Amino acid sequence: MFLTVTTTGTPEHPATDLGFLLHKHPDKAQAFSTSFGTAHVFYPEAEEQRCTAALLLEVDAVALVRRGKGKGRGGAPDAALAQYVNDRPYAASSLLAVALSTVFASALRGVCKSRPERAARPLPLRVEIPALPARGGPDLVRRLFEPLGWAVAVEAVPLDTRFPEWGDSRYVRLVLESRTLTLSNALRHLYVLLPVLDDAKHYWVSPDEVDKLMRSGEGWLPRHPEQKLITSRYLSRRWSLTREAMDRLELIRLAETDDSEVEEIDNAVEADAEQEPRPTPLAVHRREAILTALREHAAARVLDLGCGEGHLVRELLKEPRFTEIVGVDVSVRALTIASRRLKLDRMGERQAARVRLFQGSLAYTDKRLGGYDAAVLSEVIEHLDLPRLPALEYAVFGSARPRTVVVTTPNVEYNVRWESLPAGHVRHRDHRFEWTREEFRAWAQAVAERHGYGVEFRPVGPDDPEVGPPTQLALFTLRTANETPTPTATEKEAKAA
Repeated sequence: MFLTVTTTGTPEHPATDLGFLLHKHPDKAQAFSTSFGTAHVFYPEAEEQRCTAALLLEVDAVALVRRGKGKGRGGAPDAALAQYVNDRPYAASSLLAVALSTVFASALRGVCKSRPERAARPLPLRVEIPALPARGGPDLVRRLFEPLGWAVAVEAVPLDTRFPEWGDSRYVRLVLESRTLTLSNALRHLYVLLPVLDDAKHYWVSPDEVDKLMRSGEGWLPRHPEQKLITSRYLSRRWSLTREAMDRLELIRLAETDDSEVEEIDNAVEADAEQEPRPTPLAVHRREAILTALREHAAARVLDLGCGEGHLVRELLKEPRFTEIVGVDVSVRALTIASRRLKLDRMGERQAARVRLFQGSLAYTDKRLGGYDAAVLSEVIEHLDLPRLPALEYAVFGSARPRTVVVTTPNVEYNVRWESLPAGHVRHRDHRFEWTREEFRAWAQAVAERHGYGVEFRPVGPDDPEVGPPTQLALFTLRTANETPTPTATEKEAKAA
């Protein structure tokens, strides 16, 4: 991937001052190692009247996959070919933005001890990017750059020039020109907007990305008409981080309007003011109940079936007692997010050896699932159509046959306690059904009877005396070969009722 920055000059202010501003000498070709390849800086031309600096990023796609063991940075587990054959080596993306911040860190901050007056002064600038992924097309490129003072020349790249009827690709050729921006402003615009246009980041988006966005967006992002889109895409649509960033941007806007400091605006609550304790989220109650059941049954090798974005896997990794943790999901996108959340590509070798993620459908038997101490189906069964439940039942209880199985599912009776849930609606649009306590017990007891398990039931969350808990949990335990399948206490209570 390739980017050039060009400026023009005069005898009093030669264009070669660009070398001082970038802290890279025009007479040298320099190389810088990054975690995803090598960044080269060189000058195709360096004259008094005109000077061009080029940043060439060589992305080692194979090394990138090997370094992450196939578990991160844009490649989903088990999507083998897509990890090696993609546009990362050729198209400007978040990797180029990271290289910009690494190679031109001082220029981004506007620091230049030898030419401080030039660093603070607008320059005639021309930025060229021959291949830029733009989800939103040329129109979005203009909407992002033109409000910042750039003259934008953008051209869509056709899928194949020999077949114009195929239409355009998602890539564009971009030329930006301005005479009103400093070099620092220009680089900060690129640092933020390249990954925004690509609409993907090739590294884990952690909470400190909000601070990076605030620093690089200082002076222009609070007033940008596409502020919300920029913020959401830059933070990979993580709603909690996006909300935090939008709140901070609104404070900045209010402070500018009031000609005051942000600290003066954001003083409504004293630092030591007493705050109402927040209720524990149901998801936390659910994970605690599952972990308690696994500890009680001394499970060491655990399957998280339908692991989603890896929340339970992350909790399991915190406890050394769980020596092998396998997350399985049918969604490649969910596994990719889980990989990034768990930071598998940066995990130590010993820790990484404890966890695996792979794609699989619970509607089919899978030899990879055999031999484990425990399996967890947390908020999974309600996402299947009822006719497909027998297939899941056999795949887990009949084929994989772990010693312990933990199943959680919503209790539909509790829905009347959710003020925000309209009557007659399920809790999630993808839920195919939600069971009463009686329906769930009947299903679980029938499964246990067919496959040689005992089963007990536990409430998860506040247990309402009228409608029960918000989540219901069934704990299945495999009976030994010579064990008589006598009813459990809970089963006896259910039959008596």
